[in-house]
Amino acid sequence: MKIAIIGSGNMGSAIAMGLAQGTKISAADIVCTAKSASTLERLQKQCAEIAVTLDNREAAKAADIVIIAVKPWLVADIINEIKEELDYGKQIVVSVAAGVTFDELGKYLTKEDEQPAMFRVIPNTAIALKSSMTFVASHGASKSQEATILGLFDELGCTMLVEEKLIAAGTALASCGIAYAMRYIRAATEGGVELGFRPADAQKIVSHTVKGAAELLLASGNNPETEIDKVTTPGGITIKGLNEMEEAGFTSAVIRGLKASK
Repeated sequence: MKIAIIGSGNMGSAIAMGLAQGTKISAADIVCTAKSASTLERLQKQCAEIAVTLDNREAAKAADIVIIAVKPWLVADIINEIKEELDYGKQIVVSVAAGVTFDELGKYLTKEDEQPAMFRVIPNTAIALKSSMTFVASHGASKSQEATILGLFDELGCTMLVEEKLIAAGTALASCGIAYAMRYIRAATEGGVELGFRPADAQKIVSHTVKGAAELLLASGNNPETEIDKVTTPGGITIKGLNEMEEAGFTSAVIRGLKASK
């Protein structure tokens, strides 16, 4: 199976690196494109086995799965460029452009009243480390094609098949959510420095603490409050800290931020 990734920016290159580390696709079966040779040179320094080209049409023509990983406002132009090279009976088209709906993709891709099997895939940048929370929606795809796409991205973290109407919410929770988690880590690191740790040590402590908290929830399936109750003793310092954060609007600020991102 050959995969073309049209656009090797932050997300496109992250997907390429993640796929190259998986077992379903060899790095040599991935071809990436970009506007500039310098972008492709940086990618090949990370993984020399990945093929690169400046020719979007050439890359798309030879692929079984075409992943469009450009900015949303460039999607129409890219599809117009590669459309005549696509074989809708054999190829799957995947878009990772946030906000570009199936209606829009279908309009761009239609030729002779036909459309390909289409997927919208929303990963986050942790996909390069095979730790993405990825949302997948399909349109006009068979169960077998859905299984193929889910199988690819399952190796790169956790994948969830959802209706298209949930893609925006998933983007806020998982893609924007990476930035929100980073902002908490930054804030807690600054607090750690104020408490007396060196910045690098504070960041290491906070990062491992966040990782540990996530692994506890994933392993147990518990509600976060169950784990919180285990460390909030009556009159203790943890509950005092939590109450101070809530008084400052911690939970409401997170929810407002998520709603603003949707």
